[in-house]
Amino acid sequence: MVVRVLIVDRQPMFRRGLEEALPAASDGGVRVVAGTDRADSAGMLVRRHQPDIALVDLELDPPGPLAALAAMRQVQPRLPILALARNVPAFQGALEFLGAGASGVLVRTRAPAGLVPSLLAAAGAATRPQAPPTGPQLTGKERHLWSLIAGGASTAQIARALHVSERTVKRLTAGLLRTLGVANRTEAAALAGRAGLLDERPPVQRTAPRP
Repeated sequence: MVVRVLIVDRQPMFRRGLEEALPAASDGGVRVVAGTDRADSAGMLVRRHQPDIALVDLELDPPGPLAALAAMRQVQPRLPILALARNVPAFQGALEFLGAGASGVLVRTRAPAGLVPSLLAAAGAATRPQAPPTGPQLTGKERHLWSLIAGGASTAQIARALHVSERTVKRLTAGLLRTLGVANRTEAAALAGRAGLLDERPPVQRTAPRP
């Protein structure tokens, strides 16, 4: 199977670098079929090239990455879409993109060979049925915590919502991440998006409740 990749990134040199490096790094298993720096071209390219996966720069010029994601979803609703973050702050700010339906986040500055396993995994996951990890192994409290994390709540906000201390939130979060098999909150949020949990997440309380 050849994984067909669409790249929506504002730097032509980066796109060309992936076009050249990905086939070599994957023994021909990953191939870039199209690329653009325009969010408003993303949907048209999906329709024309039918990619297996798309990479989207989180710093696209307006109308921006969310518009690109929405346009691609209209054409190919089940297309795996990965965000490309240039640095750690951008990576940490990717929750909105994940909440809109993205499959995950990659650090854009990694060598092309380092992107191959993630691309293959994301494309492969889209071709086989998966049971969302929301079954009996999660208690109601764990599911509530997961939905708060997926909604971007801070530790303090989660503590207020669950009526526990911030120290307890950190302990519960560590246990939840182990149960889900993910390394951090961002990965947990991405998993929640794929499982449909974001559709039912509770509202985040932004201010302290009145006595």
